[in-house]
Amino acid sequence: MKAVDLFAGLGGFSEGARMAGVEVAWAANHWPSAVEVHASNHPETAHACQDLHQADWSAVPRHNLLLASPACQGHSRARGVDRPHHDACRSTAWAVVSCAEYHRPEFAVVENVPEFLKWTLFPAWENAMQRLGYTLTPHVLDSADHGVPQHRRRVFVICTRGKHTLRLKLQTRPHVAAETILEEGGKWSSIEDKVEATKARVAEGRKQHGSRFLMAYYGNEKGGRSLRRPIGTVTTRDRYALIDGDRMRMLTVQEYRRAMGFPDGYRLPASSTLAKHMIGNAVCPPVARDIITELKEAA
Repeated sequence: MKAVDLFAGLGGFSEGARMAGVEVAWAANHWPSAVEVHASNHPETAHACQDLHQADWSAVPRHNLLLASPACQGHSRARGVDRPHHDACRSTAWAVVSCAEYHRPEFAVVENVPEFLKWTLFPAWENAMQRLGYTLTPHVLDSADHGVPQHRRRVFVICTRGKHTLRLKLQTRPHVAAETILEEGGKWSSIEDKVEATKARVAEGRKQHGSRFLMAYYGNEKGGRSLRRPIGTVTTRDRYALIDGDRMRMLTVQEYRRAMGFPDGYRLPASSTLAKHMIGNAVCPPVARDIITELKEAA
């Protein structure tokens, strides 16, 4: 089986394919920094840096599996209310249709936030894929069920050529605790030096979890999170702090990389801000591995 990776970003889909023993022949992204990092981790893959709306699909290698992670910014509730640029973000999904129309691969897997299924134009997008001969089966998966130390719900739309739906029989793996991603070091600071709102959040977390736990700086999580559970959803900016007695620190890039299921040796940008942004936008490789492994068996 041979794959291509659209909107490849940091390379979670590509790394998952490699884990599953599938060659990724070609990968593309419009962001030069992402293409550079992806190429450093997947040097055997041909790369293109371009707007995929303008892609020449005849230059893309033939493949059995199309992997794609179109922009989620226009769908995710975490991004706030609709904004003018969101229409352009949502439109990236149509590049999947264009590539599938030209190459007609046996399988396509499209990853996004679950709200993608509620997109006003999703029925039209689905109809376009169906007219190309694909049957679509959405799977909403939590990465924690695939051995990733993070709760991260994403939809994976499985597209197969033919009239029969393909419901993957994915194994549920044991959950992995957040404490497994932690390392020594980091930049610690005193909780007493923080603003009153932060001290109040820490105090609430202590009531539930004792002196050592994780605390989210934004989102719906209140009162902290036990280290015996998977971490909550990793985003594109600093979200979690480790509380340890009277001190605290933000999680490191290396810890976020582990929380996503990337191997420790996976190369990241030198900039911490850039690395965390790419990590938060990525696909969890073990989830991709499990999906692609099932597709290989179905092929």
